[in-house]
Amino acid sequence: MDGDNVCEPRSLAQWLTYIDGLHARTMDLGLERVRQVRDQLALVPSFPILMVAGTNGKGSTCAFLTAILVAAGYRVGTYTSPHLVRYQERVMVNGRAVEESALCLAFDRVEQGRCGVGLTPFEYGTLAAVNLFCIERVEVAVLEVGLGGRLDAVNLFEPVLTLVTGIALDHQAWLGSSREAIGAEKAGIFRAGVPALCGDPDPPLSLRERACTVQAPLWCWEHEFSVTKHEDARWDLMLPDRVIPLLPMPPLKGDFQYRNAALALAGLSRLGSILPVSLESMRTGLSRACLPGRFQTWSDRPLLILDVAHNPESAQALALNLEQTHCTGITHLVLGMLKDKDIGAVIQALVSTVGHWHFADLDGERGACREQIEPCMSGIDGARDWYEGPEAAVRTARAQMQEGDRLVVCGSFITVGRVLKMLEEEAQRGVVQQDRVDSISSR
Repeated sequence: MDGDNVCEPRSLAQWLTYIDGLHARTMDLGLERVRQVRDQLALVPSFPILMVAGTNGKGSTCAFLTAILVAAGYRVGTYTSPHLVRYQERVMVNGRAVEESALCLAFDRVEQGRCGVGLTPFEYGTLAAVNLFCIERVEVAVLEVGLGGRLDAVNLFEPVLTLVTGIALDHQAWLGSSREAIGAEKAGIFRAGVPALCGDPDPPLSLRERACTVQAPLWCWEHEFSVTKHEDARWDLMLPDRVIPLLPMPPLKGDFQYRNAALALAGLSRLGSILPVSLESMRTGLSRACLPGRFQTWSDRPLLILDVAHNPESAQALALNLEQTHCTGITHLVLGMLKDKDIGAVIQALVSTVGHWHFADLDGERGACREQIEPCMSGIDGARDWYEGPEAAVRTARAQMQEGDRLVVCGSFITVGRVLKMLEEEAQRGVVQQDRVDSISSR
């Protein structure tokens, strides 16, 4: 390896353990170290790169971009983070997670070029993903920024299109305590002459100023691009020079998904001959887009919904989705969060929709436990219970549900990921939640 006296990893699990221990800090924003390794690897992609930053909506926008480009016949590499259950979810080709063996080879290439330079797990993974896309000969790559934009490892590569989704207060310890400061960091992905778009309904002035300073031609939501909806849920994308008509309703739930879909399509419309996409491909791709953990219905009986909402803005979107979804009983909500998030604001965003709270401790350095959550519970009515983990919370909540009730799991990628893993394991074992309609009386 590099003189660290570490046995050479072979399995993906061994690689991930090894990578986690390479750098003293999990988070270390800056591009010098990762640029040094990139140059040593001579990692200069020949395929066009679409770069997506933002607070909320990045995953959905990447899903729309990927589905549309795949429908258009391109070989598409997609890099996103974090994952829910398996690391391979972060690195996909044509919407399918790559094989463990391919990731291991990519990690090995990074290791050979690292020459002792310390990399964070995200930096290591970013270099490996782009390297893998080169080996896989993708024709276009969709890269999601992990944190911020300006100093994120993804920003080391040169895009042909830059998209910024919604901007909200999150990761303030690294990005700043105001939307203006955070907007400036997100806009760090803008490049001179490269089309830039922002899907935020009220983009910070700092983002517009950055675009002007670097001379990035910027389109903003409700200015240069917007949506006109029809009664049958189809919609038109309104652009400065044309209309893209009669698009299908986004399959990802929530009214805000029209904005994410419009951002992706408006961005593609600006690429012209670089990545031409037909109207038929746009419609087909939009209808096929999928993204686990975003108001995902796992089962209907009982109704179980998984959503990674973990900050106030995404919690408000979740609450609106719940209000617009019919429920004859009460909502049981399993909430597990990280302690560096605004727990109180997330709870307040959801309080009007919840009848029974199931609070789950999350272990690990960043996990929130009862002592962090309890002071944030002002104004909560109804029953509340505490659990050592989200799995136990889900099992108990399912046992307590009556006919017409629904169960929602949210609060973090970790919470949803752990529950999703448990549900998948139950499905593999043939464990089926019994139908309660006949055995439990209606409220």
